[in-house]
Amino acid sequence: MSRRTGLREFQLSVAERIRTASTRTALSSKLGFQVGAESWFVALNQVNEVIPVPPTVAVPLTRSWFRGLANIRGNLYSVLDFSAFKGGDPTPAGVERRVILISDRLVGGAGLLVSRMLGLRNPEQFTAAERPADAPPWVAGAYMDAGGTRWLELDLPALVREQRFLEVGA
Repeated sequence: MSRRTGLREFQLSVAERIRTASTRTALSSKLGFQVGAESWFVALNQVNEVIPVPPTVAVPLTRSWFRGLANIRGNLYSVLDFSAFKGGDPTPAGVERRVILISDRLVGGAGLLVSRMLGLRNPEQFTAAERPADAPPWVAGAYMDAGGTRWLELDLPALVREQRFLEVGA
């Protein structure tokens, strides 16, 4: 009988550790990137992958922030300049630029051009800051790191639902 109790306790312990580990992973899975001078992060589960900037084909009669179409492993992706989309200057050419491919669960075939990647970030190391009053709905929040840098969190599901994101025609 004591053996059965020990096995049950062991199973409960393993289940609790798995639940805790998945929660911890979800909390610490933010991908940091830079857009102009701003620091951003996004939940890792909202991203398919990050790639060097592929060659793009310009599409006539589209908005200035729409960089064009790219063939990525046989699939067409729309590439948007995130800096220009949010009202800033277009992302200048440079070796550090990357394209963040948005998860196919959110929208098929879209990527955001960003200035550079800043790596994985743990949100537990940030303190909540006041969200800018004029921030669009796809800015999930604002945070400060230990060095005093302000970080904005990108809510990709909200971004891909925005009408302007979906209609690239000029």
